This record gives sequence, C-alpha cells and structure tokens, in this order.
Amino acid sequence: MLLLMLEKDMPIDCVIYADTGMEFPEMEAHIAKLDDLLCRERGIHITTLRHPHGFEWMMFEEPKQKPSCLERRARMGVPPYGNGWPGAKVRWCTGQLKTHLIRKEVNRLKKEKHGLHFIGIAADETGRCKDDPHDRYPLVGWGITEAQALQICYDWGYDFGGLYEIYRRASCWCCPLQRIDELRKLRTHHPELWARLRGLDNRAREMFGPGPLGQFKKDWSVERLEERFAREEKEAHS
Repeated sequence: MLLLMLEKDMPIDCVIYADTGMEFPEMEAHIAKLDDLLCRERGIHITTLRHPHGFEWMMFEEPKQKPSCLERRARMGVPPYGNGWPGAKVRWCTGQLKTHLIRKEVNRLKKEKHGLHFIGIAADETGRCKDDPHDRYPLVGWGITEAQALQICYDWGYDFGGLYEIYRRASCWCCPLQRIDELRKLRTHHPELWARLRGLDNRAREMFGPGPLGQFKKDWSVERLEERFAREEKEAHS
C-alpha cells in the first residue's frame, strides 16, 4: 500500500509501525530499508510504536490487579503476575503490543490533525475492514489481493529478506498460534530464535505449570516439539 501511495503521489504525513520486539531480524531490516525510502521520497521517518516494557515483561512480570483474577490465580496456585503464553481466546500480545498502541496514536492524529487513516488490508480480506468514516482501504479500492500486493513489493525490490519464501506468515517468531510446520521451519531456518523459544517455554512451564498460561500449544510444549522434529530428522536420514 505504501509503495503504491508513493508511486501515485498520494499525501502521506505519518507511517505507523508497531514493533512487538519479537519480529524476525529480516523484518527489522525490511522496515529499516522502507524507512530509508520514505525519508528519500517524503523526508519523513516511520513512527515506531513500542510497549514501554515489552513482550517478555508482559508474559512473565506484569502484575495482575483485578481481585477476581488474583483470587482465581490463588486457587490455581499460579503467581499473581505475568500473562503466560497468549492463546486464540486471549491474544494479549496483539492487543497490548500492537492494536492498542496503534489505535491510541491514530485516534490522537485523527483528533489533532483531522487525518485519514490508510490501512493496508487487501481486496481478498475485506472482512477485516471497519466502518469508520476516517478509515481508507486503498488496496481494496484498487482490487489488489494479498498475493498481488506481495508481488508488487518484490517488483520494487522489497523481498522481506526471503521470509515469505519460507513461512506462510511472518508475524512474531514466538507465536504459539503458528502451525506446527511453521515451527519446524523456524527450527531449521532460525535456530537461534528456536533456542530462545525453548527458553521462553521452559520458563513459562516452570512458572505457570501445565495449565493454559504455561502451555505453548495444545498437547505440545516446545521441548516435545524439539523431540518430535529431531526424531523426524533422524528418520529422514536413516
């Protein structure tokens, strides 16, 4: 969306990016490359939003305050701090590290500058569009799908460091909602991140136990996945 807006000479006053702190190194390099382009073309830099404490603090240290939560945790024998692993029903990571930060900044700009919010939702994911008079969805209006948008990025020389040639999605590398095959690829292509993921999961299981807060995926800890992948690897070479 941004590349086409530049090409079409559309007005751009601010570009917002929420950094969770758990992005792939290739994505960080991609954002830096895009920032260079934006600065050359329009003389502005990407506005990067970050939670003041970050993912690991939210996962392990954030103090709980609601009495009902504290009582429930006391009954479960779970510490009164930390959110544990996010899950499909409680995606605190997306809410606190991305959505909340972006919404707060966008609302500020809408109020102070009377600005329009351009959102990069593609033509084949219109179910994500919101009915807000200040929101615009250029890719939807131009009829550009996700696949077409990715190809346009490639055509401009923005290949995300090859992430989309490996992974179906390039969100946070530690996301427990990834498919097992994606985690298998993480172990193969980013062993240093896989090692960090094992450390996070060991800490979560030790701190929260076998319940949902300490459970990386249903029926799977990262250590069990490591055993599975290592076994599959050995069988493939035998």
